[in-house]
Amino acid sequence: MLKQVAEGVLVHQSELLQNNTVVVQGKDGVLLVDPGITGDEMACLANDLRKDGRPVTAGFSTHPDWDHALWHAAFGEAPRYGTARCAEFLEQLLSDADWKTHLAEGLPPEIAEETPLDLFGRITGLPAGTARIPWGGPAVRIIEHPAHAPGHAALLIEQSRVLIAGDMLSDVLIPMLDDSADPVEDYLVGLRRLEDAAGDVGVVIPGHGSVGRAGQVRARIDQDRAYVHALRDGLAPSDPRIGASAKPGWEWVSDIHEGQAQSVAKRAGGEGTRG
Repeated sequence: MLKQVAEGVLVHQSELLQNNTVVVQGKDGVLLVDPGITGDEMACLANDLRKDGRPVTAGFSTHPDWDHALWHAAFGEAPRYGTARCAEFLEQLLSDADWKTHLAEGLPPEIAEETPLDLFGRITGLPAGTARIPWGGPAVRIIEHPAHAPGHAALLIEQSRVLIAGDMLSDVLIPMLDDSADPVEDYLVGLRRLEDAAGDVGVVIPGHGSVGRAGQVRARIDQDRAYVHALRDGLAPSDPRIGASAKPGWEWVSDIHEGQAQSVAKRAGGEGTRG
């Protein structure tokens, strides 16, 4: 089901991981951002758009994680974009003859049989420094940064004052670091770029979780930064997304935190976190 979150901007949320697919309305059709994760959900979304006379005229993947780079034939053959680094990463992945097998092994077992991979990752990388998505609708600014995944980009729909954050600023997922040379600093750089772009943003749409309104945008940036600072400093973070206060069904996020804490401590030459 599509829900309007701002003028000309709608969201469809998956059941399992609360992935948010964003639909931006244009004069001749829609921009589809991070299209979904199961075949049935994507086919249903395509059907809803078709019934409303809203053909998909462009797609965009905020980053190359499997759940943000899928596609369904029912969406048609519109151009699918991502940053140059995102496209390069996906091209390298798809060059492996066994990529589909390896990717399928990492899917959540609940939806492994329902996730179509035939059109996965077939995106066109926009030239480095491209400021806006090339399509016929409202201006959508690209904010590329090094946090979370190669070629990650947030999108700012300037007319509607909506920030599409990709896998950041979630109320259910903690910041998830990339496996880069300096993942902590990379994440802090990403947060600074989102902060610089946030300005008078009235709505923030994370990759997973609930849509945040104006008063929550700054709070979510601060919460993510506090978590990353705690990891960097070897402290146990006070974060409602982990531990006993985690949202029911999302307790596994604590396991991600423990793994990240150990990894960051190891990089820093320590043996673990300090409580």
